[in-house]
Amino acid sequence: MAKFVLAGKAGCPHYAKAELLADRLKNSLPNFRIHKIAILSDEWKEWLEATCRKNGWEHEESPLVWRELVHQGGTGMLIGGFSGFLEHCQAYYSVTSDMPTDLMLSIAAENLEAKMSLIAEEQHRASLIKPLHIWIMLSVKRYDILGIFIDNPIRRKNEAVKLYYLQVTTHTDLGQAFQGADVIILLDERWCEDSDADNEEEKKRKQAMGILDRYREYGQLIDTRASREVKVLVSGDLFVNLRCSLLLDNARSIDRCQFVGVATQLENEARAIAAQKLKVRTADVKNVIVWGNISGSFYIDMQRAKVSNYDGPIKGPAFFSIPVLKIIHERKWLETEFQDLVRSQRAAVVSGTCRATGMSSTNGILTVLKSWNGLCGPDEVFSMGVHCSGRYNLPEGVVVSVPVTFADGKWSVLFDGSLGYELREWLQLSASEIRQVRYENNQAETLSNAQNQ
Repeated sequence: MAKFVLAGKAGCPHYAKAELLADRLKNSLPNFRIHKIAILSDEWKEWLEATCRKNGWEHEESPLVWRELVHQGGTGMLIGGFSGFLEHCQAYYSVTSDMPTDLMLSIAAENLEAKMSLIAEEQHRASLIKPLHIWIMLSVKRYDILGIFIDNPIRRKNEAVKLYYLQVTTHTDLGQAFQGADVIILLDERWCEDSDADNEEEKKRKQAMGILDRYREYGQLIDTRASREVKVLVSGDLFVNLRCSLLLDNARSIDRCQFVGVATQLENEARAIAAQKLKVRTADVKNVIVWGNISGSFYIDMQRAKVSNYDGPIKGPAFFSIPVLKIIHERKWLETEFQDLVRSQRAAVVSGTCRATGMSSTNGILTVLKSWNGLCGPDEVFSMGVHCSGRYNLPEGVVVSVPVTFADGKWSVLFDGSLGYELREWLQLSASEIRQVRYENNQAETLSNAQNQ
């Protein structure tokens, strides 16, 4: 296969003549390929110098023609300008050019007009870009979460352009926090400075106390400063449901549906363990559901889970999937050992003994954001910590993880009227756990305030 590259100034008559000759060869030879690069006159000299310097060529005029060595690799083979290209075509293909001057000038004018039209279209599309104003709250630098947004720009559904994040600023106080925020991502922070607490329970109590004060302030700031359509994602390893509940209590003017707790990392950990059992990749296991308290008492539900690329008696294309429960018949394993394995993995993550979890949590946040902006299938199911008052007999103001789907930029709970007794018990336990932590810390705060008066 012969692949040529033709580059030149958009309004250059010789570029137009070379273009017509190349099109003639392309139409008559099945293995002839041509790639055209039209460049504005004021940009041509800089582009030509850079291209010649990169490839070790010497060339000064428009157009520039070279052959790509597709099967050999390495740099391309310089053909030259129009004269060199014409000689090459005459020698190898017995084809010449007899274009009259007026046609050559007409095509050159059309090329310039087409190039200017493309530039105008690109400028119009650029004017439509509305970058999301994202606030990320964290106590340590997480370059992974910044990098993944730059490498994976989010595009709202039906928009013609992607949304790029071009500028990063750092703030060390809350004086400007959440101003005009479209998206707020809250990660784990240092909840208390005393790391030498007498025991683990005392340490957790002090952490929860720190959360109460911090998230009340966050909620109030979000309420007064953020966009009314702000999307708030609470992520991390500690107190995810509690932190999300506190934001709901203190950001009353913003729709409660705009606050979610991210359970994706826990979900992925469960998928990885199930994939190991099934001898497939983690990505092949879908629709695993986390019920309850993301950072406490949770239950991993495999009733909707499906697996692709499973090496079993029934096989199909890549999109073909089988319900996991039709493969794993050990229900006792799913109810006991599997749950314990996931909890052990979660404990390892929280304690810091499990490495490389930062990118996993970051990917989870990105997945949720893309889905929330309409970039997911209608049948995809996610586990999210959301406000569930009125569902599953849960109390007011409590955030628990339940299955949700996304559509038109909104999430909706995947309500299951046949939810079993054990799952309902798990939800009630999770809700009680969150309320108990809040109650104990409110009591401790009241006592502390009374002693200080």
